[in-house]
Amino acid sequence: MTAIKTALPTLIENESLASHTVFRIGGPARLYFVAQSVDEIVRAVEQAKTAGVPWEMLGGGSNVLASDKGFDGLIIQPANRECVIDGQGVACGAGALMTVVARKAAEAGLTGFEWAVTVPGTVGGAIFGNAGCFGGEMRDAIASVDAYRIADGARVTLSRDECRFGYRDSLFKHERHVILGCALELTAGNAAIAIAKLDECIAKRKEEQPLGSAGAGCMFKNYTFTEASDLSKLRNEIDVPQIFVDAKRIPAGWLIERAGFKGYRLGNVEVSDRHANFLVNLGGGTADEVAQLVSIIQMRIRDQYGIPLKTEVQFIGF
Repeated sequence: MTAIKTALPTLIENESLASHTVFRIGGPARLYFVAQSVDEIVRAVEQAKTAGVPWEMLGGGSNVLASDKGFDGLIIQPANRECVIDGQGVACGAGALMTVVARKAAEAGLTGFEWAVTVPGTVGGAIFGNAGCFGGEMRDAIASVDAYRIADGARVTLSRDECRFGYRDSLFKHERHVILGCALELTAGNAAIAIAKLDECIAKRKEEQPLGSAGAGCMFKNYTFTEASDLSKLRNEIDVPQIFVDAKRIPAGWLIERAGFKGYRLGNVEVSDRHANFLVNLGGGTADEVAQLVSIIQMRIRDQYGIPLKTEVQFIGF
């Protein structure tokens, strides 16, 4: 432990994770380090590996639920926020804020990333989960990703195909890497039109989602299917819009609302009355309450509709 503290002099001990997650939930991290550069990120991971200390990465804290007990190890938060535009390319650090990158790109007359202005996290976290909304997702914009591969300690640059992006999925959820940064490839366009689209996305998000509330974004992934027979039990219960059938994707919020959970409260955690796929900490909510509510919703949707909902939010310390 002394070696880690020496190598990372700005390390903080017993830092509240509730202070670093949008949910405002979570106990203390035994060790907490804000990495200002790629070299600092890698050094922190290597120090933790050498000392045998558990470690996790934490981006903007917008898609995370931290345990009430905290995390008995090292939390590393990338703060390399560079965003450099060169022609139609944008080079970003993993700690760059999605909202900032989207706005800078639009102001430079680049299109294809306007949707990201509504994502309240970092580029690294968005790559990890292939974040998306309003018809766009990270894989549409990624040219390459720079990462530190845990298996052999190598720094690698992965192409978009090598990142194996899927619906809210990527290589990084299956093979442990630390995302260091990326290169985006966008389309040249008109700055005024791009900025207007930013504003449209922001307005739509304000209309549909519980902004200003302590929540982690969408709790569940939308349900994707391949065969119409996968919906047999659901269709016995309710009419399914044809647009969902054609897309082979059922919105999780739509299912949760149909099951009667909108506004449902457990302790100090509530299913948002604006968007049923958002769980909100009303103040004093706990990770245990969130986990219980997640389980209740999953069981009801499975039993009533025959659909297994999977969480989109990442869990730390459980």
